Amino acid sequence: MLDGSRRFATKKKMLGPSYYSTDDTIAAVASATGGAYRGILRLSGPSVVSSLEPLFVSEDPRPLSDIRNPTVLAGQFRWRGDESKVPCDLYLWPDARSFTRQVLAELHTVGSPPVLSACLRTLCRASVRQAKPGEFTQRAFLAGRLDLTQAEAVLGVIDAKSQRQLDVALRQLAGGLAHPLQKLRDDLLSLLAHVEASLDFAHEDIDTINHAQLENQLVLARNQVCQVLQQMQVRDHTRRGARVVLVGAPNVGKSSLLNSLAGDQVALVSDVPGTTRDYVSRHVNVGGELCEFIDTAGLGSVGRQDPIDELAQRVSAEQHRLADLQLLCMDASTKSQEWQLAMQDCDETMSRILVVTKTDQPSSSTAPPEAIRTSALTGAGLEDLRQAIANALASQAAAPDDVVMGTAARCWSSLEAAKRGLERTQQVASTHQDLELVAAELRSVLDDLGEVVGAVYTDDILDKIFSQFCIGK
Repeated sequence: MLDGSRRFATKKKMLGPSYYSTDDTIAAVASATGGAYRGILRLSGPSVVSSLEPLFVSEDPRPLSDIRNPTVLAGQFRWRGDESKVPCDLYLWPDARSFTRQVLAELHTVGSPPVLSACLRTLCRASVRQAKPGEFTQRAFLAGRLDLTQAEAVLGVIDAKSQRQLDVALRQLAGGLAHPLQKLRDDLLSLLAHVEASLDFAHEDIDTINHAQLENQLVLARNQVCQVLQQMQVRDHTRRGARVVLVGAPNVGKSSLLNSLAGDQVALVSDVPGTTRDYVSRHVNVGGELCEFIDTAGLGSVGRQDPIDELAQRVSAEQHRLADLQLLCMDASTKSQEWQLAMQDCDETMSRILVVTKTDQPSSSTAPPEAIRTSALTGAGLEDLRQAIANALASQAAAPDDVVMGTAARCWSSLEAAKRGLERTQQVASTHQDLELVAAELRSVLDDLGEVVGAVYTDDILDKIFSQFCIGK
């Protein structure tokens, strides 16, 4: 990893015109909105000490400019000349050991909003600029104090509405996601270095990586990415309710199943394949939790090819991707197609329940024994299915390795791309093809992982993330 100052300079150069300046000194109220016993003003930047020296009257006789180590000083803050002072403790970090790797200070004073506003105005008249949303955390990110997943965890702590959401955010802030991803990137960088050494010194007598080692490390890397994807798939349902999506071929009985689970005529039912072309949703109480059940257009050909059908397939695919839980439906009266059988094990990151529908009809299905057999006509198996759904969602809610919702939304596509890239790399390596192709794929995977942790980013991404913060964080 780059040291703080070098990383700071590198990232600053990469940013565009919308990026906040890091060369000036910023200040903001850092405590919660409203009155309190104590309020906090936070400052960061090169002129923190020179701005505070004429305003802070310390009980310590030393000039602030002589302080070399992190210190707490008792005193008073002049917010309207000598006639208006408030008691204040100054927490001063005079060097690069602070959260932002800049000189940083916090003024802890009375928590009256008018007093805090007056003190902030006084600071802004002393060559200090009021901070924008998330600017302190952004400076910490640019200085290498934390990566993007940890920055998003700060927002997760602020926005937490429950103890579980707070616990998830605190784990992520402590590096629960950053550390394994950073180790994965370091391992892949080392692997890439060995591959490129094999290319550069192919005719030299040096110890290079063999194909068995290469394939083994690629398998381990892909498993790690899949594990992180699984963490991100474990969504926090308390904010919006779980999304349960019905997936299957046309005319497999998804709409009838939804109607039976909802206890109402929600979806249009017809014997004509492809009746459902847009998705239909309904909130259903399962195990005491309100879940959103979504019926999507059937997968595969229904005998017609038109723009609306193609759009319906794309919309369905997006709903499948966003699902917290999929119900993969197979018709008991028809033999399962190959793609249906393959889909049972196609994605380790998706929570899925296999459901056999229309069991009131003669069976031709090749569904595995663990599938839940149901009939919308007779009601058979519906209670078993409801219980299975409740158990699956409860298992997700209890998972200890969840991630902050904002991180999952931002990083999902990058991690999916990294997984696909590792799969391509495995395929190339297994066929003993040119190592140049392996190196190219590994570079692409590293870029995808870099987008997750923030080693690769654009100013638009930073603006989108940090603009969601409140001022003072």
